[in-house]
Amino acid sequence: MKKLQVTVNGIKYDVEVEMIQDCAQPVAYTPAPVAIAPTPVAPSPAPVAKPVAPAPAPAATPTTAGNGIKLEAPIAGLVVEIKVAVGDTVQANQPVVVLEAMKMNTNINAPQAGKVTKIHVKTGDNVQFGQILMSFE
Repeated sequence: MKKLQVTVNGIKYDVEVEMIQDCAQPVAYTPAPVAIAPTPVAPSPAPVAKPVAPAPAPAATPTTAGNGIKLEAPIAGLVVEIKVAVGDTVQANQPVVVLEAMKMNTNINAPQAGKVTKIHVKTGDNVQFGQILMSFE
C-alpha cells in the first residue's frame, strides 16, 4: 500500500493505493487499433427560424351573463389577496385580486369601471382557468 495525497478542485485528499505492479518499471502502452470510418457529408442545414417572443399572460376575461360583468381567472392559481369588497366602486384596470401561480404573484385587474356586486372566491382558494372571481355591474 502506498499513501498519496490527491488534490481535486482545490481540495486535498489523503488516499491509500494498492500497488499491483511495480511502478519503477515503465508499463508499455499499446493503443488498440481503431477503425476509422469515412464521415458522410451532411446536407446543408435548413435556415434557422428567428426566435419568437413568448406570448404575454392572458388578460382576465370579462363575460356578460345575466345582468353585469363576470371576471374570470386568466390563469390557474391560489388567491393570495382580494383587494376590494362587495359594494366598492372600481376603475377600469384597477387591481382587484392577486393570484399566485408558479411562485409568482399576478394582479388581476377590473375589466371596466363599475361596482363590485359579488365576490365568488376567498383568500386561500385554488382557482382554475376561466373560473369566475367577481361580478360587477
